[in-house]
Amino acid sequence: MLGFAATTTSTSTIVANTAHPAYSRGAYAVHLCNSQRTSCCSQSSSIFFVRIPSSSLRSSIHPVKAMAEAETLSIPKAESQSSGSGDKQALISLSDKQDLAFLGSGLQGLGYVVWNVVINILIERNSNVDAELMHMYDRYTVVSTGGTASALEKAGVSVTKVEQLTCFPEMLDGRVKTLHPSIHGGILARRDQKHHMEALNKHGIGTFDVVVVNLYPFYEKVSSTGGIAFEDGIENIDIGGPAMIRAAAKNHKDVLVVVDSQDYPSLLEFLQGNQDDQQFRRKLAWKAFQHVAAYDSAVSEWLWKQTVGDKFPPSLTVPLSLKSSLRYGENPHQKAAFYVDKSLAEVNAGGIATALQHHGKEMSYNNYLDADAAWNCVSEFKNPTCVIVKHTNPCGVASRNDILEAYRLAVKADPVSAFGGIVAFNIEVDEALAKEIREFRSPTDGETRMFYEIVVAPKYSERGLDILRGKSKTLRILEASKNEKGKLSLRQVGGGWLAQDSDDLTPQDIQFKVVSEKTPQESELCDAEFAWLCVKHVKSNAIVIAKDNCMLGMGSGQPNRLESLRIALRKAGDEVKGAALASDAFFPFAWKDAVEEACESGIGVIAEPGGSIRDGDAIDCCNKYGVSLLLTSVRHFRH
Repeated sequence: MLGFAATTTSTSTIVANTAHPAYSRGAYAVHLCNSQRTSCCSQSSSIFFVRIPSSSLRSSIHPVKAMAEAETLSIPKAESQSSGSGDKQALISLSDKQDLAFLGSGLQGLGYVVWNVVINILIERNSNVDAELMHMYDRYTVVSTGGTASALEKAGVSVTKVEQLTCFPEMLDGRVKTLHPSIHGGILARRDQKHHMEALNKHGIGTFDVVVVNLYPFYEKVSSTGGIAFEDGIENIDIGGPAMIRAAAKNHKDVLVVVDSQDYPSLLEFLQGNQDDQQFRRKLAWKAFQHVAAYDSAVSEWLWKQTVGDKFPPSLTVPLSLKSSLRYGENPHQKAAFYVDKSLAEVNAGGIATALQHHGKEMSYNNYLDADAAWNCVSEFKNPTCVIVKHTNPCGVASRNDILEAYRLAVKADPVSAFGGIVAFNIEVDEALAKEIREFRSPTDGETRMFYEIVVAPKYSERGLDILRGKSKTLRILEASKNEKGKLSLRQVGGGWLAQDSDDLTPQDIQFKVVSEKTPQESELCDAEFAWLCVKHVKSNAIVIAKDNCMLGMGSGQPNRLESLRIALRKAGDEVKGAALASDAFFPFAWKDAVEEACESGIGVIAEPGGSIRDGDAIDCCNKYGVSLLLTSVRHFRH
């Protein structure tokens, strides 16, 4: 850890130690903590002794109340020694040294004069010392450890080891470094409390006015691809850093605390203006506490997984980071913003939140919802697939070896709904596909070019990107990575949150049990599996009709299943003959209801979870019409 250090009071401090061996010899000991002696403040370190003739002592030194074996004396500083910054001090302790040189030089330019010697004076009780010997003591000090010292030295800033400020050596493999009254006293002291300042003066502690800290890279270490041993994870938990940040944030009225290098310019501007904007200080304090809270949440999340491992801990903190402010929410009168989940579980886990936008207008609230729905759906399919979504529901889905054909069939399923929707692919968008997206006409009239809000795919060829950019200035082009399985799904309700496993089941994970007299042919079973995979992404009550790996029609969001069926049948039209039908939940009634209407329309196979007390009626109805009935024992409600 490193720090800029100096005294802020109008007096310098001298500590008399009558127990020191030099005292018994009648000598005045000047203890110099030089930057070349990193451990000189320990009891076992070398000490420089300088004999000061008594004739050189002056009466301008005033005694202060003695403490145990030491006395503190106050020496007025020469006016010529005062720095132009008003004797302000900054403490800097960084793990991430980005823009450190900019910060250090900026502080120097504002009068934070840097030198590399910390001096402690050990003198005989009731004696006076020539104040001119203290000319070095009214300069600022950079206190540093490890790589930070090297970085500052390269920037032309002299540095001193942190133990030379605390006069106590770093110990326990660095676990105890800045946890010291010389550090925290100088941060936490309230300048408007006389007894606080008297306590600092009594113990020879200077105040800090600026604290700049960031923390050990725990998040990066435990989320690294290669993983990390438990013991190494523990050692990467920062203790001193959060303590300094919290202390400075608590005392933000007197101390400016910075945890983000992006705030360095505004900090320097604030200091240069010599202003006292409490709102600026409070904002930095908020950011500091938020920084520590997010850090602690990562530690908590990691430790929970190392212990119990249950997905639902008794207490849960989700760290969110603002990615963008949105123009509005679902409607223009609603304000909105978009946050990225910084939980460890989301590191390299894919999803639309981390998608790269290559082109187009800024994403809106509804854009994110629709893009997420389209991407989650298309990512489920193994074969080349196109999915078109409108208002979070897939209105067109098709899988083909020829992705151009898959795209055309997806549009054909519901061209009216597809217009103005989101189109997603699970393979690269190359030049040929990009041209098809740009030029394809709506099947409704054969003339109108299809318009889309968003195109999302795992990757794009360079030529494909150029062509899509030419389709529209507003077309949003997203490149996303597939969502990993096993994520925690969160949803807000009034006053609380619902948490559940993500719905990751695919047709390969379940058994389609034949319960009817008719056994489906292989092609019919494939159609049923395709329809079943589609229906899990449709809002309940959901019905999907599909054939030959292509959605023909779907009904969504109806309060009763019969209405969803009728919508799907109407969209499928004459192509319904011999097609597969999938339902997200069981049919509560069969005769003169959804099952019988489906059979009468010409559906060849039905896939549904089962579990109704009237499952027998559904089986009998299918047997009457010669329709295959498959029970999956898996429901796919989506609200």
